[in-house]
Amino acid sequence: MSVAGTYDTTVKSPMGDQKGTLTVNPDGDSWTGQMAGGMGSMDITDGKVDGNTITWSMNMTVPMPMTLNCTATIDGDALTGTVNAGAFGDMPLTGTRQG
Repeated sequence: MSVAGTYDTTVKSPMGDQKGTLTVNPDGDSWTGQMAGGMGSMDITDGKVDGNTITWSMNMTVPMPMTLNCTATIDGDALTGTVNAGAFGDMPLTGTRQG
């Protein structure tokens, strides 16, 4: 099954649950898209696809500038993974494909 789609996501952060929408547009072994949520929208950079696992980075600006390094595995319509926020460590990421 393709990793393509739009996912309703939740990141368990130190500031509470951050809900967002992750759009995944694969192109071979890479992908583009964005994460939109309560703190605005972040473009995906360095998106890679390896089977049903995706990895990517996002440049957060609010509440502080930081690069987030993310990985997720897609199993059917479920997405599970982590968002690494530097000094804040890994935060659990979950999501469900819309549709």
